[in-house]
Amino acid sequence: MTKQEILAKVNELIAAPSVCADVKKAAEAYAKNQDKASADALMKVLEADVCTVDELIGLCSSEKGKEIFGAERAAGMVEAAKKSKAEGNKYCICPACQAGGAIWENREAL
Repeated sequence: MTKQEILAKVNELIAAPSVCADVKKAAEAYAKNQDKASADALMKVLEADVCTVDELIGLCSSEKGKEIFGAERAAGMVEAAKKSKAEGNKYCICPACQAGGAIWENREAL
């Protein structure tokens, strides 16, 4: 990815309704500063917070996932995650993890 494509993914991450506060803050700092310190901070939170598709399947298949999302929604998320995985995707199906995963995989462009 080019630097411009990475910035587009960073902006997707910032706008994602599923983005958590610490990731959004780090992404906003990177978008503003585009320096090594903000890139390193963004990578640190992405490493901790981006969920893989397998982690999503595990969570939504568990009692905790059913408690968080409700049994019906959790089951739908498991189906969607399994379909996404079968299509070759590595990251959770939410927009934040999709954008965050793309940034993580292309971190050398930061």
